[in-house]
Order: sequence, then C-alpha cells, then structure tokens
Amino acid sequence: MTEPTPPADAEQNPVTPSRRDRLRPLELLGFSGVLAVFAGLVVLMTTRDIVLAAVFAGAGFIVSVMMVALVGLGKKPSAEDLEARKDLRGPDDGTNWH
Repeated sequence: MTEPTPPADAEQNPVTPSRRDRLRPLELLGFSGVLAVFAGLVVLMTTRDIVLAAVFAGAGFIVSVMMVALVGLGKKPSAEDLEARKDLRGPDDGTNWH
C-alpha cells in the first residue's frame, strides 16, 4: 500500500495540543469518578450494603461518562475545528485526499 503524502505545511506548523487539551479527558473522568463515589456513598449510608453500593457506584460512573460524552458532542465546534473540517472535504489537487 502506498503511504499518503503529508500536507506541505505539516513540517512547518506541527500540531501540538496545549496542556489543557491533553488533560481534558482526565478531568472528565475525574468528574465522573466523583459522581460515582457520591452515588456509592449515598447508597452505602442508606442501606449499609457494600455490594449494592459498589454496583451503584459503577453504574453511576458509566452513566456519568456517557452523559459527559453526549454533552461534549453537542457543543458548537471552535473556529479551528471548522477550518480543519473544510480542509478535509476535498482533495489537494484532485488526486490526493487528506
């Protein structure tokens, strides 16, 4: 198979995400973890059943991760993202796709 040719400006302007962009997934997982611990503690304090509290903590984690992902998908894309999408719509010179 042939290797796709990189765009001409790839060497000049490499994409390096900021520290905030790199840590964003960890922030969202941490938020989901906090919600899961809260749900587990509420169930543990009301029922005194550790297994049931663990089940609710796990379910709370999964549900909160899904909700955070759905909210993230629903936001408006940034100007940089829209510009990158325009670049991916067509070929460079009619022969090579990005």
